[in-house]
Amino acid sequence: MRALIKLLAPSIFSLAFFVFRSSLFQKSPRKHQWIMRVFRFTADNDSCKALSVYGHLLHFRGEDVQNRIQGAIYIQRAADKGDMKSQYQMGKVYEMGYESYFSVSNEKSFHYYRLAASQGHSLAISRMIKVYKEGQLGEKANADEVKHWQSLQPVL
Repeated sequence: MRALIKLLAPSIFSLAFFVFRSSLFQKSPRKHQWIMRVFRFTADNDSCKALSVYGHLLHFRGEDVQNRIQGAIYIQRAADKGDMKSQYQMGKVYEMGYESYFSVSNEKSFHYYRLAASQGHSLAISRMIKVYKEGQLGEKANADEVKHWQSLQPVL
């Protein structure tokens, strides 16, 4: 039964996300509570997209510090599952540190930025260019790496 729920979690999340983004019942506290419960359920059942969305909602819009820390934990789980938006965000969290739960770590920050940049996340690529231009996050300045990341920078 548990395996079936894990298989269905991404589909359940997609349906809930559609309702979340729709104009139906806008500004309804009941809709919000229901959606957040579904997001949490699907995130707790390892839906990568749910981990990312629910984590970002908690981290950036949570009512208190505990909710924001819990959001960052969900974001980290999504990042570890390969979500590039979450990888970039975890790079920022570890670069700046967050409360006592996420202490500053140049190594972890660099790791997550690199993962996001290698998937084409434009802000992460920009951050990698700056890291190698200025020798930040424990890395030495490296012109070859700057050129490599610049070649991957999307053209606007």
